[in-house]
Amino acid sequence: MIIRIMNEGQYEVNDDLLDALNKLDNEIVELLESGDETKFREVLREFVSMIRENGEPLSADVIVESDLIVPPEDLTLSEATRIFSGEGLIPD
Repeated sequence: MIIRIMNEGQYEVNDDLLDALNKLDNEIVELLESGDETKFREVLREFVSMIRENGEPLSADVIVESDLIVPPEDLTLSEATRIFSGEGLIPD
């Protein structure tokens, strides 16, 4: 699976990571509904860190379509509400 972190680059990650990412994605959606910005930022950082730590960065020379596009860690709460609406980034 290829995941792009906006403003950063692409990572190739094992499909086994998808369940853990989906759990965090669902948590982010719940936090946005509750308006808990502090916890939202923590979980978004964890989400992005999980990709960095478990993925292999792709060279900028490699041009492939991303399976998932993840917003940057500095995303505002109002921006996140638009992006993570409904099922979030990863459909259940």
